[in-house]
Amino acid sequence: MTQVLDAQPDFKSSLATAQDEIERTLDALLPAPLGAEAPVAEAMRYATLGGGKRLRGFLVMASASLFGVPLAQSARAAAAIECIHAYSLIHDDLPCMDDDDLRRGKPTVHKAWDEAIATLAGDALQTEAFALLSAAETHPDPALRIELVASLARASGQYGMVGGQAVDIAAETSSVPLTLQQIERLQSLKTGALIRWSAEAGAILGRANADERAALTAFATQLGLAFQIRDDILDVEGDADAAGKRLRKDADAGKATFVSLLGLEPAKDRATALAQSAIDALARFGPAADPLRGAARFTISRGH
Repeated sequence: MTQVLDAQPDFKSSLATAQDEIERTLDALLPAPLGAEAPVAEAMRYATLGGGKRLRGFLVMASASLFGVPLAQSARAAAAIECIHAYSLIHDDLPCMDDDDLRRGKPTVHKAWDEAIATLAGDALQTEAFALLSAAETHPDPALRIELVASLARASGQYGMVGGQAVDIAAETSSVPLTLQQIERLQSLKTGALIRWSAEAGAILGRANADERAALTAFATQLGLAFQIRDDILDVEGDADAAGKRLRKDADAGKATFVSLLGLEPAKDRATALAQSAIDALARFGPAADPLRGAARFTISRGH
């Protein structure tokens, strides 16, 4: 019988199951530290294994389970998005970006090694993601694998995460603060594009119909915005030790955020409303989508 990610009695159990499977998959697939390339391989594993919520990977696996996708296939796609996420964090932490010393409570890669190794490790994790998706083990249909690769390239490149980062950098040097609409667009690229891909990847693997894919896209769009608003809230009232990274960065830089434009309590209300909209978008899937509904609730409760 094909093994899939089953819905657990509560979201934390479902998330833990996915986290364990993603960790095993990454550990098996990431390169071993051998030869002259060992420092890069070590840095790749350091940045990717043993930490993080794996929310993006969970979304891949939970959405794939709606369509009976085998666990081995969805875990490879989940590992791919986690490689992209890890690469983005390595590069975000570099001195030329956010210049952070801590990530998940331990030294960032450029502090544990140096800037050159950090840059290379991020580059290698990015390419590893596409190698994972393009392999026959991810799905026997090469056309479907191409769709996964092409859609992730768009979500992570200039029309997605990288584009959003570029907009964010430009805003830091502008004398005119971003409007709420501009921040929503920025975050729909920088954060939201990979979250949308994560939910849509399960639909691609499961050959979902157009209505099913649209429902998952609507879910992920609302979830991505709620996720970023919660991040902005945590940057204001979160605990740096619990977060394992530096907080209050946006306020110190004078950046416009959802909190600075809406206010703290209205921002919380907006995140709650978006999470509910995400949950509502899953109605067609019934109880099978409860793990995804749990992800929406988790998104706005992080840090509590």
